Amino acid sequence: MALPNIFTAPVSADIINRINKLTASTSALWGKMSVSQMLAHCCVTYEMIFEDKHAKPNFLVGFILKAFVKGKVVGEAPYAQGGPTAPQFVITDERDFEKEKTRLINYINRVQQMGEDAFEGKASHSFGVLNKTEWNNMMYKHLNHHLSQFGV
Repeated sequence: MALPNIFTAPVSADIINRINKLTASTSALWGKMSVSQMLAHCCVTYEMIFEDKHAKPNFLVGFILKAFVKGKVVGEAPYAQGGPTAPQFVITDERDFEKEKTRLINYINRVQQMGEDAFEGKASHSFGVLNKTEWNNMMYKHLNHHLSQFGV
């Protein structure tokens, strides 16, 4: 079963509507992150696409990611609660809710406006070249997982 397509306006709008239901005091149903930390955490995916902020994995780590992690990240199966998190995605400091919310919404809009063809054959930071379906699965599934974590 295919995941909803984050590159389409209706799916992006639905995700943004869910984000807009969050408040600075929304509590998680599971996990340790605050809502502002979760928004910052979700922005890391897009920082890896659009910014030169995170170091790329070395050859060995890249091999391990492609061989053992990629399928779980770009596949359709949902993430389990409390699963492992890559170090660059761990947000330990407190973040500004409105700033992180705005950043995430802007990233989602940017991806939607670029469209799926811009992502076909595009190399990811950690997993090498992905097709548009793998990009969609990675982005949609991650957002859906964390929005569900906060009950929206």
